[in-house]
Amino acid sequence: MFASSKVRTALFIAVLLLISVFMYFFNQIPEKTYNEQGGTSYASYEKAKVLRVISEDLTKDSTDEGVLHGYQELEIKILSGEHKGEVHTITNYLSVYLNVLAKANQTIIVNVDSADPKHYQVTVYSYYRASLQFFMILLFFAVLWAIGGKKGLKSVAGILCTFAFIFYLFIPMLYRGYSPIFASVVVGLLITCITLLLLNGWSSKSLAAIFGTMIGVVISGIFAYIFGELVQISGYNTKEVEVLIVVAAQTGMQLKGLLFAGIMLATLGAIIDVGISIASAVYEVYVTNRNLSQKELFVSGINIGRDMMGTMANTLLLAFTGTTLFTLMVLYAMKVSFTQLANMNMVTIEVIQGITGCMGVVLTVPIVAYISSFLIPKFEQKSVQPIERQETMPSL
Repeated sequence: MFASSKVRTALFIAVLLLISVFMYFFNQIPEKTYNEQGGTSYASYEKAKVLRVISEDLTKDSTDEGVLHGYQELEIKILSGEHKGEVHTITNYLSVYLNVLAKANQTIIVNVDSADPKHYQVTVYSYYRASLQFFMILLFFAVLWAIGGKKGLKSVAGILCTFAFIFYLFIPMLYRGYSPIFASVVVGLLITCITLLLLNGWSSKSLAAIFGTMIGVVISGIFAYIFGELVQISGYNTKEVEVLIVVAAQTGMQLKGLLFAGIMLATLGAIIDVGISIASAVYEVYVTNRNLSQKELFVSGINIGRDMMGTMANTLLLAFTGTTLFTLMVLYAMKVSFTQLANMNMVTIEVIQGITGCMGVVLTVPIVAYISSFLIPKFEQKSVQPIERQETMPSL
């Protein structure tokens, strides 16, 4: 352990810089690209401004007045991409499935479908939403900083690091053929260490939470793999499998383990939450009464964790249910029988995700409680010994 906080801070920043440099060069490696359309044709999605609505013929839907049917003749100017600055007159068709109502001076996204640079077709794709999404993210960061203060700002840094690890390390590793399980363990370890060290520093409770969280995530992944083998479910049973099989053939991506890597990553957030909560609780109990034995600290951690198990398990189950809500509504409307429903790939995958995630959360409680009851007294006793020796010295 490093005695100086400045040394620990410098080391932490150095490690972050090294990881950033590695991710930068890792993403510079040439990789195969997958073109879903094939051939020489290609499509791009560009910003465009609606100069004017030339004409329109629209009627309201009989069941939902917010949905319009018909068409609009638009004059638009492309604002980005290969054809930036060009003005086109296009037809915007509106229906239940495509319902982008364009207005003058509005920014939209258009699909430029090209056979070659001189032969292409421009169609309306969607509203331009990126600016509002960025505003929502910045607003969330501002609220987090305002309420959380210094720790809120550290939380923002942790979120940005998590985003970078997922999109610039985890996904590229999967795409280039690395083992999904290995990739999820590496990225999970990085996310856990950076998040907890940012929030709580190089402390005994951070170390206890890190060790316990990683063990809990690995246990969750093991359960997912075992149950997946028993019910014969893998990445080949997902709804995106047709596209991913082609991608895997061109890139070497390991499709079978992709499902279990996703489960481990999905449960990571909840397990981190449980881990640091238990470690912090044991730390506070010990600081309040340093005469407690390891067994008593362990029991305290278990008692506190029991109140969290049910709520965190519900959090995971509700999260997984929310992601499949529309599919569940379709199945309910079609009056699917229980036998068919219970044996569908989608339902089986959701059950495995929910149950293994909950297993990871529940088992993390005693693991972190035990590690905390062992580590915290040892580290805290060392940290207070110099102070105690100073207090017992006679004053000059």
